Amino acid sequence: MFSEKKPKPEILILERNVIGKNTSFVGNLISEGDFRIDGNVEGTINIKGKIVIGKDSIIKGTIICGDADIEGIFTGKLYVTNTLSLKSNAVINGEVNINKLSVEPGATFNASCNMKGVNYTDEKNNG
Repeated sequence: MFSEKKPKPEILILERNVIGKNTSFVGNLISEGDFRIDGNVEGTINIKGKIVIGKDSIIKGTIICGDADIEGIFTGKLYVTNTLSLKSNAVINGEVNINKLSVEPGATFNASCNMKGVNYTDEKNNG
């Protein structure tokens, strides 16, 4: 006769954050949503979603993310849970820990690469 009202599931809307061209940021970025960087960043970036690094970007530091599309320059440690996609203009220097890798012809990949899956334990304990 009487039906219990079940609570509606929460709908999580992830924002898409942007650091624009001609913008520099030094520090730590943490986001639940996706992030696009067209400027310069130095520090740690921890994104649960996808990070897109534009062709004029220069990133130095550590990135921890779900997926990454890189077209600019990255130097440091990169931890990608799913897929790292390097566009033809990408330049990667450092240490890379990923699950899957996609590289377009022309990309520069000067990194040690671990494709056994991502383990953030060391980074979280040392970072």
